[in-house]
Amino acid sequence: MASVQKNVYVSPTPEAGSEVAAAERAEEVASPADLAQAYAELQERSQRTTNALGSAAHDLKTPLAILNGYVELLQSEKLGPLNPRQREVLGDMQSSGKRLQKFIQDFLTYSALETGGLNMQFAAANLNDCLSDVCRLWSTRFQERGLALYFLANDKLPVFPFDAPKLERVISNLLENSFKFVPQGGTVWLHAEPYMWERRVAAQPPANAGERRRHDLAQPNSVKVSVSDTGPGIPAEFHQEVFDDFFRLPGVENQEGMGLGLAIVRRMVQGMGGKVWLESDPGAGCKFSFLIPFNPSSNPAGKGKNR
Repeated sequence: MASVQKNVYVSPTPEAGSEVAAAERAEEVASPADLAQAYAELQERSQRTTNALGSAAHDLKTPLAILNGYVELLQSEKLGPLNPRQREVLGDMQSSGKRLQKFIQDFLTYSALETGGLNMQFAAANLNDCLSDVCRLWSTRFQERGLALYFLANDKLPVFPFDAPKLERVISNLLENSFKFVPQGGTVWLHAEPYMWERRVAAQPPANAGERRRHDLAQPNSVKVSVSDTGPGIPAEFHQEVFDDFFRLPGVENQEGMGLGLAIVRRMVQGMGGKVWLESDPGAGCKFSFLIPFNPSSNPAGKGKNR
């Protein structure tokens, strides 16, 4: 019987194999220069994407406004009477159009904040008037939903420079967040008060680091604004993430919006030299608070996470 010869592959010795693997791993490790270049390219790509999406959102504003205008014209019945079914359909169209307008406006604001195109315009104003105006805009929607909204003006607040339209946007986003998640019959409180904000400096730690801050020993240098509610609350592990771009809490992915409302709040508050945070426990509601200084010029805006 003829024998069959098999080809046998002989692997390198362990020492040789280890040297080859080490060399391959060394080639795979990028140098600091390569990492820096890759990061710069990633930033540039992200910037181009944000600009392109922002441009697309801007182009959608005009045709959407025209469509909403036609819906309002039809609802006015100036072009003829409507039957109940037609009114219902037009009402649904109007609601959908307003939601789409909100999405577009949120993304345009986010795009401007992301690319540095949204500048703060500080002017001396009355914060009580600003907060009262926002509450008045939201009061009807809260009543229709069966929610109570409370705001009591604080006469201890001084007139100081802030960007009123952007602060109104911050408050509106926080109220909208409560509006989405607080169940019918719930309550939302809006409160503002003078506050002594003692900023810690890493190079100069406080002499008595173990002691609590004593706010009554100095004059307030900022205002603290809070929006509290009786909603379901948010677990502690998400207290930072809720301010991230496009973040959605697990279990509420089907909720309206793009997950930009609180991200815009964070960026705008930081743009005014302030900071924002969340206090909440599951089942115990939420309390969103932010600080803005009375003297914004000494507190340059910072981009990124809360300081």
